Order: sequence, then structure tokens, then C-alpha cells
Amino acid sequence: MSRRRALTLITIAVLLAVTLFYGSYQVSSQSEAGGREHESIGTVLEVIALVKTRHYYQPVSTFDLLKGYVLTGTINGMLRHALDDPYTRHMDAIAFENMMNTTTGVYGGIGLSVGIVDERVTVVSPIKGTPGERAGLRRGDKIIAIDGRDTTYMTLDEAVSLMRGPANTEIDLTIKRDEEIFEVHIVREMINVISVPEWYIIDEDYSIGYVAITNFSERTYEELVQALADLDAKGQKALIIDLRNNPGGTLGSALRVVDEFVAGAPLLYLEDKEGNRTPFASTDAGTRKPIPMAVLINGGSASASEIVSGALQDNGLATLVGTTTFGKGLVQTLYPLRDGSALSVTEQGYLTSGGKDINGVGIEPDVVVEVTLEEEEAIYLGEAEYDPQLEKALEILRSQL
Repeated sequence: MSRRRALTLITIAVLLAVTLFYGSYQVSSQSEAGGREHESIGTVLEVIALVKTRHYYQPVSTFDLLKGYVLTGTINGMLRHALDDPYTRHMDAIAFENMMNTTTGVYGGIGLSVGIVDERVTVVSPIKGTPGERAGLRRGDKIIAIDGRDTTYMTLDEAVSLMRGPANTEIDLTIKRDEEIFEVHIVREMINVISVPEWYIIDEDYSIGYVAITNFSERTYEELVQALADLDAKGQKALIIDLRNNPGGTLGSALRVVDEFVAGAPLLYLEDKEGNRTPFASTDAGTRKPIPMAVLINGGSASASEIVSGALQDNGLATLVGTTTFGKGLVQTLYPLRDGSALSVTEQGYLTSGGKDINGVGIEPDVVVEVTLEEEEAIYLGEAEYDPQLEKALEILRSQL
């Protein structure tokens, strides 16, 4: 028997012992941990099998996965130990349900889009008109505790599950903003997230339309088509699409939006773990007639927003204005597991329509227009007297008409 095989068998034996220990420990501390169910050995092995066969961009050692579980006693601890990938994560049944509700755009919570930055739960953007936005939270705020529970090393799904809940229930967040730490008390509401909250003719003299897309959900395409039809009826000759602080959403939604504008070119390329690239072809039928366009982007524009802005830029259909986007060029596949939980595993990477790999880099705007954090917040909240990024986009489009 080889030394490595022997070590693996020993590790599995230890894993079983650790599992029994954590099982008895977690049963005794369920009420203290908020009722979190024990992750069974079957689920652990199911996750290991999926990660081994499906994970995209790095070889994964079974030994390292097992070692990670022995060291941490949790599936997400195992994944963090073995993978340099914050997007591959295990969701318990509640977190899985919350994620599915998010894609439909209706859920109970406080209305924050969050991510993990420097191992801390961080606000990517508060959704307009929600309790989180009204409480004054803003992009870059670190959520260091949720109802007194420290978020250090907390997974994104754990944090989201804690912040979600029935309407009219209360939650306390401990926020770190720069060097200041303060408490925020919020009452949850039913969040009905509209993807396209506003559209109008922003310049009557030049007939320039404006449409904001705040996220990409199952509803986005239909909402956008309705907005564009209204702007067309009002005689728009040019268009501004505002993707600032749009953290993304579903891949399918982004592809439908891109397909509305792009013809005769791939919408994007998906790349598997062997490096094979698969183009998503555009559909010529129904594609809008090109008009001058500008797209507003910033560091809060991520994932699906980058797919859309990248495709429009690569095909010469729009001028990108603002600052560099977030840089998420990875695609996750969701696998429901036997116990009702699920695994979101990074299974593919994507390249933009023109073949650019933007992961960890982001998309550079064609025209850089920097704003301060205070200006960005005022623009987001609709309180700014002047929006230099929007004004630059208007200037560019006027010159093209």
C-alpha cells in the first residue's frame, strides 16, 4: 500500500471520528448556534465528490479536502482550507432557500447586496428604498457582527441567512466604516427588488434615454424590454445604461439582456477546467437597431454587469464611462444535495464577447471619470447636485448625434 493511500485511509478514519465528535457537540449546542443542523458525513463526501469532479480552475486534492474538514469540522471550513475560491461554498437548506428567493426578486430582509472582502462581510451596495439604504449603510461598510454574532470567517450564505427573516422583525448590525465602529438597528421588510427601477428621456433636446439596471434576476429582461419600448415611443435617439453598483445576478438574465443588443458575435465564452472554450452565440432575430449608447460602470459593477458591459464594449456598441468594474469572471453551478442543502461550485470561467479574461482585473472604462466616495454615495441616493460620470456620458452621446 502506498504511503499516500495509507495517509488518506487514516485521514478518513479520523474524519469519521471527528464527525462523531462534532455531531454530539453540535446537537448539545444547537440552541446556542441558532438551530444549525449537523452536516452529515454523507453530505461531506457528496461535496468532496462534486468539488473533485466539477471545480474549475485549480486541481483539488482529496487529501487536502479531508484534512480541511478534520481541522475545521465544517464543510465551508474544508472548502476555505483546500481552495483559493470564495465563490465555491456550501449552503444549508435555509440559505439555499434564501438564494432561490433572491433570484425571483422577492424576499424578507433588509435589502443589502453583500460580499466577502478581506475575510469580512462587506456591503457591495444597499438596494434603493429598502431598510438597509434608509439606515444609511453604504458600499464598503464592514458588517463585523449580526445580532452580536462575530462575522469573522463567516460565509456569505451564513451572513445572508442571519440578515433575512420575516417582515417586521428586528436586527442589529455592528458596522465598521474606516476606523469608526457603530451599531445600526433595522426592522426587516418584504423586499421586492425591481431590476429596472427608472427610465426616462434625460435630454429632451437630443432625445437621449436613460435606464438604470440595479441587478440581474428572472425579471430583468422583461422589465428592460418594457422600459426600452417606452423610451422608443418617446423618440429616443441615444441611450445611457446605468450599471453602477449593480452586483450582478443570474447568468441567463445577463445573456438575454446582451442578446437584445449584440448580433453576429458571441455573447460570451465559457471555459471549462480543461481550457475548452464554448461560445454563446447571439440571436440575430429581434436584435435592436444600434443607436449611440453609453454605459456607466464602477467598482460595484460585478458579474452579470460585467458580462453586459463587456459585450457592448467589445462589439463597439457602447462607450463605457466611469471606473474599473469589480472583476468577477467565474461562473458557479448550483447543485442541490440529498439533505436539502446545496453546493455552489465554481465550474467555469468566462471571457467577454471579445475574449477578455476579466477575473480579478475588471473591465476598464473607455473614459475614466473618478468620483469620491462621498460623491458616489450622493449619486447613488439621488442627492447629488452634479453627476460627473453621467454628464460625461451625455457629452459623448451628444457628440455622436
